[in-house]
Amino acid sequence: MTNVNDIKDNVIEPLTSAVLHVLLALADSPQHGYAVMRSAAQTAISEPSMGPSTIYGSLNRMVDAGLVSATRASGRKSKRYALTPAGHRALWAEAARICRLADLVRKRRLVDD
Repeated sequence: MTNVNDIKDNVIEPLTSAVLHVLLALADSPQHGYAVMRSAAQTAISEPSMGPSTIYGSLNRMVDAGLVSATRASGRKSKRYALTPAGHRALWAEAARICRLADLVRKRRLVDD
């Protein structure tokens, strides 16, 4: 398991909602862009909808940042996206950050458990 001290220097800012949902979509297995979009729509139910330009724009920026890899099978138009080790670390760090924030909110009794 990754230790938060190993990655805190590598992930500087909180992830955007779109990036978080894309990473979550890819956490279990590589997927094509349309499947990523469907999965992100399912996990982001209470948030503004993310259209194709948001998802594909996020995927392209994540490929450039080294969080996601994109491969294209020969003769195929569609790309298959997968988390890289850096993407796994970023997702883990963001999940840990969210948990810490949730603990703070609970300790201040701002929400019911």
